[in-house]
Amino acid sequence: MAGLGALGFSAPLLLWGLVLLPTLWFLLRAVPPAPIRRRFPGVALLLGLADDEAQADRTPWWLLLLRMLAVAALILGFAGPVLNPQERTPGQGPLLVLLDGSWADARDWPRRIDRLEAVLDEAGRDGRPVAVVLATDPPGDGLPFQAAELWAARLAGVQPAAWLPDPEAVAAWADGLEGRFDTVWLSGGLDWPGRTALLSALERHGRVGVLESQRPLMALRPAAFSDGTIALSVLRARPGPETEAVLAASGRDPAGVERVLARLPVTFAPGETRAGAELVLPPELRNRISRFAIEEVRSAGAVSLTDDSLKRREVALIAGNENREGLQLLSPLHYLHQALAPTADLIEGTLGDVVLAHPDVIVLADVATLSPAESEALQGWVEAGGMLLRFAGPRLAASDVSRAEEDPLMPVRLRAGGRTVGGAMSWGEPKTLRPFGEASPFFGLPVPDDVRVNAQVMAQPDPSLADRSIAALSDGTPLVTRKKLGKGEVVLFHVTANAEWSTLPLSGLFVQMLERLAVSTRPARPDAVELAGTTWVPETVLDAFGALGEAGTLPGVPGEALAGARPGPGLPPGLYAGEDRRLAVNVIGADTVLSPAAWPARIAVEGFAVARETVLKGWVLALALALLAVDVLASLWLSGRLRGARVPSRAGGAMVLALALLLPGGLRADEAMPDDALALRATSEVVLAHVRTGDAEVDRIADAGLRGLSRKLAERTSIEPAAPIEVDLETDELSFFPFLYWPVTANQPMPSPAAYARLNRYLRTGGMILFDTRDADVAGYGGGSSEGRRLQQLARPLDIPPLEPIPPDHVLTRTFYLLQDFPGRNAGREVWVEAAPADAERVDGMPFRDLNDGVTPVVIGGNDWASAWAVDGQGVAMFPVGRGYAGERQREIAFRFGINLIMHVLTGNYKSDQVHVPALLDRLGQ
Repeated sequence: MAGLGALGFSAPLLLWGLVLLPTLWFLLRAVPPAPIRRRFPGVALLLGLADDEAQADRTPWWLLLLRMLAVAALILGFAGPVLNPQERTPGQGPLLVLLDGSWADARDWPRRIDRLEAVLDEAGRDGRPVAVVLATDPPGDGLPFQAAELWAARLAGVQPAAWLPDPEAVAAWADGLEGRFDTVWLSGGLDWPGRTALLSALERHGRVGVLESQRPLMALRPAAFSDGTIALSVLRARPGPETEAVLAASGRDPAGVERVLARLPVTFAPGETRAGAELVLPPELRNRISRFAIEEVRSAGAVSLTDDSLKRREVALIAGNENREGLQLLSPLHYLHQALAPTADLIEGTLGDVVLAHPDVIVLADVATLSPAESEALQGWVEAGGMLLRFAGPRLAASDVSRAEEDPLMPVRLRAGGRTVGGAMSWGEPKTLRPFGEASPFFGLPVPDDVRVNAQVMAQPDPSLADRSIAALSDGTPLVTRKKLGKGEVVLFHVTANAEWSTLPLSGLFVQMLERLAVSTRPARPDAVELAGTTWVPETVLDAFGALGEAGTLPGVPGEALAGARPGPGLPPGLYAGEDRRLAVNVIGADTVLSPAAWPARIAVEGFAVARETVLKGWVLALALALLAVDVLASLWLSGRLRGARVPSRAGGAMVLALALLLPGGLRADEAMPDDALALRATSEVVLAHVRTGDAEVDRIADAGLRGLSRKLAERTSIEPAAPIEVDLETDELSFFPFLYWPVTANQPMPSPAAYARLNRYLRTGGMILFDTRDADVAGYGGGSSEGRRLQQLARPLDIPPLEPIPPDHVLTRTFYLLQDFPGRNAGREVWVEAAPADAERVDGMPFRDLNDGVTPVVIGGNDWASAWAVDGQGVAMFPVGRGYAGERQREIAFRFGINLIMHVLTGNYKSDQVHVPALLDRLGQ
């Protein structure tokens, strides 16, 4: 392909035709030949005469230039001009297009698709079969080679995954490849296990080229919480100059709306690949954060989801007796403080105060009797989703709480007194704990041998006791019981919260049991041993672009898989819920390091920037046709056929050429202004108009009704109306229309003062408005219908004369047809017109009164005439009128009333003249 700079030609030999343009110039100058000049005196007799057809003695220069440009455009167009032609060597054989298809590709995925389209276009021109493969989703067997055009049509469905390729799956796929083929690898710029081995495998089958974006790749590690501070780390794949990124912490505000709760700038030092920052927030705000993200980076790697490890729970501690200040170890709350302080925000105060604070958990240590107000408030809090954790003690054992009947704030009924073991008056040796059952939230926790129980409150045997017991002593006696209460739950440890009744608060098991009950937040992620035997259900999942979506029907995953936390097809990144907590699976782990992809020197690596070829042949040929069309118009102009007189001046020719060159697409008439177009359309023919009501259905029926009436007028009279027009009272001029049909709706807006001024001017200058409330079947004129009331409001500012029902001798009864009834789709309602003068009297021998020659400015009724007149595009009636023949007869009378109405508008009261008396008397006699 030969070219000149950024412009190339697919058929450059045709450009030699441009050399012939000078010859064409002289040929065109010679046609027509110059006339021989001779003086003839008789020519003086022809002076002042105009010739309808004129011919120039020589073709004007500007017309020659126009024709030369048209021919040049034709030559250039057929030479096949191409913008940004690409020099390339045609390839042969099959072509594999491989994409990493991971979250690293998502940051500039549209550019990758554009580059992939260019690769497919090139392969399509070479006739090469193509296979498009994502390393994150390799095909099961072989390579799916197809025509490049088929792959181009399916690119919209190609999407990256939110994880890196699986090295084992990629290696198995690479081992199964056969045959020779070249590879174009669109790399995400990130190194991943198995990439080097895959490159070696592909090189054994043919040449490999790499396309890789040069945009920086950044990622975000999971947030870590310690000592009231959130630590955040941002990574980048390649060291570079000082760069700043902005982290956004998002979550739901108190109104439940997802929004950015905090922003934090992070700066990379020159040459560094990691930047850290710390964020300190109030507990209420911190607990609302659901994710952190790097702003303006569209990638799953730039998003870090948060789980329960960041959300410190608020726990309220209340003791029944806290007056032994000198004996700290005997305090009912001492061991709870030690267990919960590192992982929870503790609240202390009266029960009434802490309920108002809405904590996550309220702990009652040896609190027995509650006042009715406290009990009611606490019960409402639990039913709304709170957790009430109670511990036994001497006060609870000595009380009557939950004895005769179960207390709503206790999980079980209690026996009177209690149980003491291990003493002189005891029932035996101190008891150990039984291993936790599978249904218990403590299942899987190891039971230390040194945990002993010396005393406890006993649960009353009950059919539901077995289901509510979640921990028991070695002899089967319940140690911890639980029940649901509304959306919350009540849990009771049957021992004290200190070491008086058992050694449980002294062991690490105590802390683990509180964690399993979600009383506190686990400071570290559980390991595989702790997650063994559990199942976690995905709640939300993260796509490659960093957008959260519903998990839908994705199955649960075993805890062992969750412990590894390696995202993949079976474990998409997202938020997973267990029985008592939620865990986040992020693309980037706490120890992840971004390593850029390194390619051997033998591999050619290109960027994504490419100048796409643009074929200009169609545009240049269209320009040539436009110039030829201008040439025709210019020739007609010069010959006097376009305008009636010759315009031979050079200025006129220059104006034509300037318009041809400046206006896109050649010469064209200036578009008329909307007002001018309306005036031309409304005054060139008789046009019926209707008022726009704002109700689409009513306006559609009004337009169809006037179309039907216009058809009948053209069929039966000398009036041939054009298509009806919808007018806007606020903007359109009304004086062009002799007749306006105004259907009244109940919710029609009131016109503005300017519109009312326009309406009054229209009524005073001879216009007519037919007001149709369309409610004759439900109300009389001025009755209780909403349309009737709206009509009264609309008509109040109008200059309307006194009205009366149509009298029998009104001219509307005889302008074209003789009528005494004026039905529409409805019948039987009076129609009101301007009242006759008080002095109008009937003259002897006349069948009607001697009225003036005016036209009633308004006609008011409710018979829904437009529905009776309405026809569709084939002229078929759109709405039924009455039943059978009587209904069709009613439609016919409705059309006759419409014809009389238009004739009255156009001719006035001419039928009141005495010259029509003999004909009318003859008709009346018949």
